[in-house]
Amino acid sequence: MSLQALFRTKSIEQLQSEIGRAGQFRRVLGLWQLTAIGLGGLIGAGIFVLTGVVAATQAGPAVSLSFVIAGIASAAAALSYAEFAGMIPVAGSAYTYGYAVLGELVAWIIGWDLLLEYALVVAVVSIGWSGYLQALLGQLGMTLPSFAMGAAGTGPGHVLDLPAMLGSLAVAGLLTLRIEWDARFNTAMVIIKIAAVVLVIAVGLPHVQTANWHPFMPFGFGGVAEGAAVVFFAVFGYDTLTTAAEEARDPQHQLPRAVLLSLAVSLVLYIAMSFVLTGIVRYDTLNSAAPVAAAFTAIGLPWVTLLVSAAAVAGITSVMLAFLLGCARIWFAMSRDGLLPAWFAQVHPRFRTPHRPTLIAGGLTALVAGFFPIKEVAELVNIGTLSAFTIICLAVIVLRRTRPDVPRTFRTPLVPWIPLAGMGFSLWLLSKLPAVAWERFVIWMAIGLVIYFSYGRWHSVLAKKGRVP
Repeated sequence: MSLQALFRTKSIEQLQSEIGRAGQFRRVLGLWQLTAIGLGGLIGAGIFVLTGVVAATQAGPAVSLSFVIAGIASAAAALSYAEFAGMIPVAGSAYTYGYAVLGELVAWIIGWDLLLEYALVVAVVSIGWSGYLQALLGQLGMTLPSFAMGAAGTGPGHVLDLPAMLGSLAVAGLLTLRIEWDARFNTAMVIIKIAAVVLVIAVGLPHVQTANWHPFMPFGFGGVAEGAAVVFFAVFGYDTLTTAAEEARDPQHQLPRAVLLSLAVSLVLYIAMSFVLTGIVRYDTLNSAAPVAAAFTAIGLPWVTLLVSAAAVAGITSVMLAFLLGCARIWFAMSRDGLLPAWFAQVHPRFRTPHRPTLIAGGLTALVAGFFPIKEVAELVNIGTLSAFTIICLAVIVLRRTRPDVPRTFRTPLVPWIPLAGMGFSLWLLSKLPAVAWERFVIWMAIGLVIYFSYGRWHSVLAKKGRVP
């Protein structure tokens, strides 16, 4: 097998032509709706759950530094994403961009990687959503039967997390409807959760006690770095909006702006929330499924607890929606390219959405969310994202040299230094993830390579156009 056969590559022009031939999607999304999808993926379980958990177990009050480090890595990758989003506005995100520059095999690895990542994000967020829903029900004097409150091993009598399962299925059902309906729902949820974060910051500021910030770095800088590898989960959701490229009205100009705008807004809110949350209570009291609610209950403000829990339930829903949307559209793009069966690349005859991968992915994430603890599910997520970000940053450098002639509506500044910084930070954060996560990731990738070499390589669009033996 020659390298030419192994790394078949689509030209930029081929990918751009798919915008026209893939007209089965409805082009209805504007800048603010795209930005809302990015914010939907960025602001959710991270700000309502991980901020407290990472502060309690890894970074202490310096969790704000963890977000800064993760944000720098994410920002470097976001600038690279923005260049690709304006140049190749086709559904598929990093998968499509990798296909254009690094070839079919690398594109398959990225796509298979992202399918796992996005699906597991939905599962993790569903579990966090369930925690706040149960906290809200508790405030209203209602509780679920113990068997339905969480996965086995997470509490006495727990068997499955029923709310998490139902939440995943409900979001999958919503995503099979018209994309503009989903976008309006998502925008409303984003407004609610941003209002809740602003409320937490405004109400919490007068209750901040600077003594709670000492020691600022109780676990040392190593803990801050490990915390950054975890909270990175919270600062990469903007890539979900690039998967909706074929549903945007003006993708070449709107996608880059939406990527950068959504990341900037979310980082400001994350850092502010970190300082307030660790200032109103001691960091070591925040290790719970609903730390923001717990903190305001501890300082005697139950009305804030009630509002935040309600907003978290609404807001985290938009994260589930954003990532399941991304998962289904990457699945669709891989199937349209022939790497997976074409049956998955059919759109709904009435709603014009990729309903088959959406419903299947929703069912699978519901099972994972229902029967696995959040920690076990979350460990795999960041490996996929950081790997994809590394490849995207590399691809920007490669394409600047190989195709400087392609029009770019946005150009990543200071190339190659910013993409190299993104690669460096991503690789460093990868080194901070636990060994068990790497073991599971290797197993998943091995399964993916078997599927590619037994099916995808022989059925891909490029193979049918003239396979090199």
